[in-house]
Order: sequence, then C-alpha cells, then structure tokens
Amino acid sequence: MEKTEQELRIQLAACYRIFDHMGWTEMIFNHITVKLPGDEHHFLINPYGLHYSEVTASNLVKVDIEGNIVEDTDYTVNPAGIVIHTAIHAARPEAHCIAHTHTNAGMAVACSQEGLRTDNFYSALLHNRIAYHDFEGLTVRDDEKPRLVANLGDKSLLILRNHGLLTCGRTIPEAFINQWTLERSCEIQVACDATGKAIIPVNDDVLKISEQLMEMQTKGEPAGELEFNAFVRIIDKIDPSYKN
Repeated sequence: MEKTEQELRIQLAACYRIFDHMGWTEMIFNHITVKLPGDEHHFLINPYGLHYSEVTASNLVKVDIEGNIVEDTDYTVNPAGIVIHTAIHAARPEAHCIAHTHTNAGMAVACSQEGLRTDNFYSALLHNRIAYHDFEGLTVRDDEKPRLVANLGDKSLLILRNHGLLTCGRTIPEAFINQWTLERSCEIQVACDATGKAIIPVNDDVLKISEQLMEMQTKGEPAGELEFNAFVRIIDKIDPSYKN
C-alpha cells in the first residue's frame, strides 16, 4: 500500500531523528528527502537552518522537481540539497528516498584514493553496489546534475569523493539500512587502517557469494523495515515530538 503524504511526513521526520541519534548530523547541513505520491513529482526536504533534532512532520518543506517550494512555510531549503535531490529524483523514479551525510568515517573513505575496500564483513556485502562521483566543489550548480546522475547509474549507494556518502531507497527504511551498512563499512575500514596492521583480503569467490546471498535475502523487496522500526521505537521513547 502506498503511504499518504502525512504518513511519509511522520516517517521521514522519524528518520531525521534517527540520523541524529546515530550521530550522522553535520550542524544544520545535509539532507534526507522522500518523494510524495501523485503525478506532481513533489518531495519533502528538511527546513534549512534547523538541526535534525528539530525536524517534525509539519515543518518538512514540500518542493517540486525543480526545487521550488510549493506550500506556505516559514523556511527555505538548502541549495546544495536541491541540486543533488532534484537530479536523482528526476532521473531515478524508483529512488523514493535519498539520504546524504558528512560523517567522519564516510568522509575519510571518500577522501581515500582507493575508496571503500571490500575487506570487511559489511563492505563485502556491498560488492558491486557502490558508485563514485568526483568532487566538483560545493554542489550548487545545475550543470553538475548530469554527471552526478551518470555516475550514480543504476546503483543505490554513492561515495561522493572528497565529500561524503549518499544512499537511495525504494522506501525510507531501505535508504536508512543502505546508509547504515555503508557507514558501518567505512567505520570498520577506518578503524582497521588506524591499527597500521596488514588487512586480510576477501577473495573474489567469497565476494560473489556475498553478493548473491544479499540478493536472495531481500528477494527483490525493499529492505530495512525491521531495522528502521526498531529505531523508531527508540526515538519514540526519547522524544516523540517528531510526529507533530
């Protein structure tokens, strides 16, 4: 069943609070969006100037596919968020939710010339699932959109070189679990590199098996529902004001 706008508002606001709980915030910056039902191609984005802990269902901002605000609001939206999210929402209609972060581990791997290696438990699960986009400075120029979309291709996980992480999902929970898995992969790689010890490689046969098992486990359906709902219950105990 397709969720209503109000249901998506509450779920997206919960997602912002979960990201805050996980420590995936960057002052008032970064963004998570969700596409709304209907033919208008509208989506919701966070109000520019609010911390993720302040986002609620009612203060999320509705914009069109060009990034224009289409409802009365006291807030503006982040221009960088508009460029990234309008580009991907327009090109990838199945990418209903898109999340972008600047975490320490994610940015460390994004700044690494080799990118994310497939030599830990989580990164092995992401074998052949990650795309890369070269850094072009602050993401506020429309002319970057075609290159961003081309580099993402049909993948749902993107490492923005020298910049951070981006994930897509057919649902908000799927974007969340993609973000969590990519973030954990980066955290473990950074921790391993900090030891200065040699890393045990994972051979290609095991990587292929991991890729196949992941496909079998999800059975083509959006993942992350159980994990996301577990965190929603945690947030509800801490501060359920996101529903307002």
